[in-house]
Amino acid sequence: MPQVKIIAKNFMDMVASLPAMKLDALYHNTFICEAILRSLPPLAKKYILQMLYIDVPVTAKAMEEWVLADGFSKHRVAIDRLIQLRVFTETSDRKKETSYRLNPTFQTNLQKHLIYGGVLPREPMPSNITVRLPSLDDLEAYALGQWECFLLQLISSTQTEKLTNFSSSMMKVFQRGLLTQREKEAPRLTESGFQFLLMDTNAQLWYIMREYISNSEERGVDPADLISFLLELSFHVTGEAYNINTLTEFQRNTIKDLVDLGLVKLQQGRKESWFIPTKLATNLSMSLSDTSSRKQVVHKTNYLMHSSTAHVLSNHYIA
Repeated sequence: MPQVKIIAKNFMDMVASLPAMKLDALYHNTFICEAILRSLPPLAKKYILQMLYIDVPVTAKAMEEWVLADGFSKHRVAIDRLIQLRVFTETSDRKKETSYRLNPTFQTNLQKHLIYGGVLPREPMPSNITVRLPSLDDLEAYALGQWECFLLQLISSTQTEKLTNFSSSMMKVFQRGLLTQREKEAPRLTESGFQFLLMDTNAQLWYIMREYISNSEERGVDPADLISFLLELSFHVTGEAYNINTLTEFQRNTIKDLVDLGLVKLQQGRKESWFIPTKLATNLSMSLSDTSSRKQVVHKTNYLMHSSTAHVLSNHYIA
């Protein structure tokens, strides 16, 4: 799925562009470390795992001996990516010999994650409190419906009925590059807009997430905090209920937006309220990597979502 790889790479470019202090702060979260690991090229993953328990710098010359001669270009790509994400730090000695070592925070937290597993900051709520949770099939149907409504509003700026809670200014951010409008004419899909509608759902979601994050500072939200929360959310369990009171104010506001995208469902009990992640949310971190196992997991969801896109197109453009 090359579309996902390209857009997820662009998302990781956004992560890499964060200031060094904020990027280092992200690596205090073990789930972020795993998400970053998943996003890397195979050779970069290999280097991380080989150096995970090495506490001294490894010379560039020694690392070059780990690859065959015809693999040097991939070696260079892997090293550059690791440096961009501050997973590797680069040093030079008095002889100007370059060495690399793992970011200590990333290294420590990835070790913990691999040995003990990740511990989310919130546990699923007990079943005696969360009554009548939707079945996985019902949750998938809900996500499909929410995503279809969002797509319809995204490509139909003339839509009179407001289908989501996103502000008109936020919808315009999402529509940048997808729609064009000349004076006194109705908006039209651009070539990029048509390509967007033909993408698989994970690629579409990453596109929307990227735009959502790029606009976050205008909404008073730190992009590093938002990236951390979105990636952390993707490690929750599909269909489980999580107490809304475990979230900060900005996280609660984000959850409300994610409801409109079909990533989570909100429910209210007698005393408590909770959010339930759908497959769209839990597939986010999985779609950072291009593996056969991921393709099997998301195949059904993507099939249903493609049907949704075709439905939206036929209703809007072929009427």
